[in-house]
Amino acid sequence: MLSIGAFAQIGQVTHRMLRHWDQAGLLVPAHVDEFNGYRSYDPSQLSRLHRIVALRQLGFGLEAIAVVLADDGDGAGGTGTDVVRIRALLEARREELEREHALATMRLTDVERRLRLIEEKTMTIEIITKDLPAVRLAARTVNVSEQPEIGGVVGPTFDAVGKILTDAHGPGMLETPIARYEMTDDGMTAVIGYEYGGEPLDGIEIVELPAAPEAACTVHVGTMQGIGATWQALHTEMAARGWAPSAGGRELYVRAEREDQSDWVTEIQQPVTRA
Repeated sequence: MLSIGAFAQIGQVTHRMLRHWDQAGLLVPAHVDEFNGYRSYDPSQLSRLHRIVALRQLGFGLEAIAVVLADDGDGAGGTGTDVVRIRALLEARREELEREHALATMRLTDVERRLRLIEEKTMTIEIITKDLPAVRLAARTVNVSEQPEIGGVVGPTFDAVGKILTDAHGPGMLETPIARYEMTDDGMTAVIGYEYGGEPLDGIEIVELPAAPEAACTVHVGTMQGIGATWQALHTEMAARGWAPSAGGRELYVRAEREDQSDWVTEIQQPVTRA
């Protein structure tokens, strides 16, 4: 038998954690002294301990771990239903980790961009002001809780809207792709679609972007990974001039053909008011 101290040391866990797992019924000591309450564990329980630790490192909670352990082979074995539940738990955790990885990758890109801005010290852009006409879009509206997530939904949303328009009218309807972005209390809302004068179609919505009497505009050349820096430079220059956003910003994708995005041309359009 192994004392709780020896068992904890081998498993690289704390005494408190072992007591917690005992109370939860995940890892009950092989023996508890009736006089002093000391817990002892059988060496054969190390495999169960290691499995609990591994599942905790994967991010599973105690309830999910209990489901997995029910089919871990050191008891009577699990049923087919157990296997289905375990597979569902693992697949759900995989999807959660994939989302976390994608978000972390976007955040890393943003950090690297900010470091480059610091190293370059300044970023100069050319700004013009002009009025923006009202635009009627065939579009979809998407919402994200954090701004970095938007990069993962813009392309697929354009693809989905474009397929509906192409199936109905042919590729000539995809000449003017536009997105409008607005910050909300819950994150960001984006309207993504194409200028459109036709009838409503299933799977898309008709959105009227109102005219703006004045907008600060600049051009971004290159990949969408770097467009955040151009937006930031535009807003910095607006603040220096005493201008404030009056509505959500727009992106007009003037050229967006090559897959590597190296020659993409995007006009950034920010409706403004002057102080």
